[in-house]
Amino acid sequence: MTISPNDVKVLREKTGAGMMDCKKALGECNGDMEKAVDYLRAKGLAAMQKRQGKVAAEGVIGHYIHSNGKIGVLVELNCETDFVARNEQFIQLAKDLCMQVAAADPKFLKAEEIDDAFREREIAIYTEQLKAEGKPANMIPKIVEGKLKKMAEEVCLYNQKFVKDPDKTVQALVQELTLKLGEKIEIRRFVKLVLGEGIEKKQENFAEEVAKMSGSATNK
Repeated sequence: MTISPNDVKVLREKTGAGMMDCKKALGECNGDMEKAVDYLRAKGLAAMQKRQGKVAAEGVIGHYIHSNGKIGVLVELNCETDFVARNEQFIQLAKDLCMQVAAADPKFLKAEEIDDAFREREIAIYTEQLKAEGKPANMIPKIVEGKLKKMAEEVCLYNQKFVKDPDKTVQALVQELTLKLGEKIEIRRFVKLVLGEGIEKKQENFAEEVAKMSGSATNK
C-alpha cells in the first residue's frame, strides 16, 4: 500500500521517531495510525530499557525563582551527551520540572526513596483513621497499602501528575523525551528553597504592644 508523506509527518509529530522509522511502522501496520504509534512505542521502550545501563553524567541544572523572590528551585536533569544537554526540548523539560517542584512540592524523587520514618508515620496515621472509621482489622493493612501508593503520587516527583498536563505523570514525560532523543534521561535530584523556612520567628502581640505604649504614655 502507498504511505502518504502527510501520514509519515503526523506519525513523526506524535512519536518523535525518525522519518524512515515512521514510514516503516505505517507499512508494517497497513497504514493504521494508532497501531503504528503502538508499534513505535514498543520498539522505543525496548530500546530505552537497553539504555538503562548507560551513564548519564551530562545535562543541566534547571532553576526557577518565583516572582516574589521567596521560592527558589533547582533540578538536576541528566543525559548521556553534551549534545542532548543543549537540545531545546531537554532544556525545556528541566524548566518544566522546576515549575513542577515549585507548584506540587514533592518530598522525594521516587517511591522507593521514601524514608522509613516518613512511611511509618503515615502508616500509623492511616491505621488510626481506619480504626476510627470502624474498618475490619484484617482489612486495614491492605487499605493502608493502597493509601501508601496514592501518597506516592502526591509526594514523589516521578509519580506526580504533570502540572501542565495532568493526564501524564512526570515519569511518562521523561520517558517520552527519552524516546524522542534516543538517550537515557533521568532526574537526579532537586531542591526547593522557601525564604525563612525553618527560622523561628519572634511572635509579636500587637494588642500587648499597644497597651505597653499606652501605659508608658500615661506614666509620663
